[in-house]
Amino acid sequence: MAGPLTGLRILDFTTLLPAPYATMCLADLGAEVLKVTSGTRPDLAEIIPPFIRGTKLTAAAAHLGRGKKSITLNFKNPKAVRIIHQLVSDYDIVIEQFRPGVMAKYGLDYESLRKVNSAIIYCSLTGYGQTGPLKDRAGHDINYLALSGVMGYSGRKATGPTLMGIPIADVAAGSNNAIIGILAAVISRGRTGRGQHIDISMTDGVMAFNMFGAYSYLVDGKEPEAESLWGNGGSFYDFYETKDGKHISVGSIEPQFFSAFCIAIDRPDLIQGGIDPKNVDEAKRKIREIIKSKTRDQWTDIFEKNDACVEPVLAFSEAIESKYAKERGVVVELDVPNAGKIRQLANPIKFSEDTLEYRWAGCTVGTHLKEVLAGLNYSEDEVIELQKEGVFD
Repeated sequence: MAGPLTGLRILDFTTLLPAPYATMCLADLGAEVLKVTSGTRPDLAEIIPPFIRGTKLTAAAAHLGRGKKSITLNFKNPKAVRIIHQLVSDYDIVIEQFRPGVMAKYGLDYESLRKVNSAIIYCSLTGYGQTGPLKDRAGHDINYLALSGVMGYSGRKATGPTLMGIPIADVAAGSNNAIIGILAAVISRGRTGRGQHIDISMTDGVMAFNMFGAYSYLVDGKEPEAESLWGNGGSFYDFYETKDGKHISVGSIEPQFFSAFCIAIDRPDLIQGGIDPKNVDEAKRKIREIIKSKTRDQWTDIFEKNDACVEPVLAFSEAIESKYAKERGVVVELDVPNAGKIRQLANPIKFSEDTLEYRWAGCTVGTHLKEVLAGLNYSEDEVIELQKEGVFD
């Protein structure tokens, strides 16, 4: 069986993480992805260690390049642009993450490419979108989180915003929204025959995550603050340190789960006050004392027998080697030339009928250049001449 996106062809003009992660997911789902990069402007994912032993390939590039082919082209060279136009005529989707106006300088913006292929779907994924006062500003995950309002009431009152271990804005608000937008545009094109330009802002995406804090503010004007909501430390819903300096997570929101939690810690008297009692700080102090009386693994054993939405906080090594991870197949193995098999995180989507396609791990930049040019009917002599003219630099 083939992947559900078999037949979709994507030109990927992106670097680093947000859009490359999106196109990796689309490749896993069966799309044909061709990554087009500059030969002289390196992708940070290609140079940030660690490198896979015996290769010039980084772990990040091997992961984010999974299932993709790779060519290098010098966008400043008109002949390189001509090659891209040839490709666009036979592709479905273009995705890029340059600042607004950059692709237009090379004749590779949506308005230029739609003249080549009127059905092209063109996705621009940036920090602040294609319009607005910040559209030309540089930024990273931490900046998008900061400007979204989310970090204004995340973390602790005493210490302020907390750094996350994962790039939430980049992936959840950037990559995933790009995937949703692209696939929605594919369905729309199937109905109308028209392509379109998709504008994805990672800051917009994170703003949409404000959820309950935003729902309240937009209705009654009440500013959400740290440790003021049931989900940000203003209730029993929280992390608690254990005797061995580790932690457990308590998510016992619903009455039946909260009751089970209180009974398991031998404090049934707390049930009546609910998850959000009048004096929540005092109630949490008591719970902290109780949780600190046993190790994380002791509490894990207790709550394995009690369905109370309580789970241990695991190190990544513990999570990835857990029984859950193994039974769910969250890791896959792929071959890398000269390195043998390497492990990577699997695509998290499971299908009953279609299959995921882990064709190959990411490759070194430009690996498929000759193959792609041959597909466009360039002879070996023509490729040599183009190389002399700096078309691939």
